Amino acid sequence: MADQLRQGTAGEAATDPAITGGNPDDPRMLTHQVSGLFTPLPAFHGRPVSWVAVVAITIAFVVGGLALVFGPTWWLFWASAALAAVGALLALATNIFEDWY
Repeated sequence: MADQLRQGTAGEAATDPAITGGNPDDPRMLTHQVSGLFTPLPAFHGRPVSWVAVVAITIAFVVGGLALVFGPTWWLFWASAALAAVGALLALATNIFEDWY
């Protein structure tokens, strides 16, 4: 791995977006991935509590939608609406919008 990082000049490695963690939309990122140079994986974004809130909201929307489609199960629809509200409150309380970086 160190040999792969030493390929090229030192100035090139200092500005290499694949090494410095630059913009993933930069076309040079794909060039480095195809050429076989070492490219670190992107960081995993978000905290576990944020993912719990997102999963709760997603499950609530899916179950609520299925409750509307498959018969008059209004109690299931309103229970899923309550779960979505709890997930939204959890997301707001844990400041989910500050997780991206």
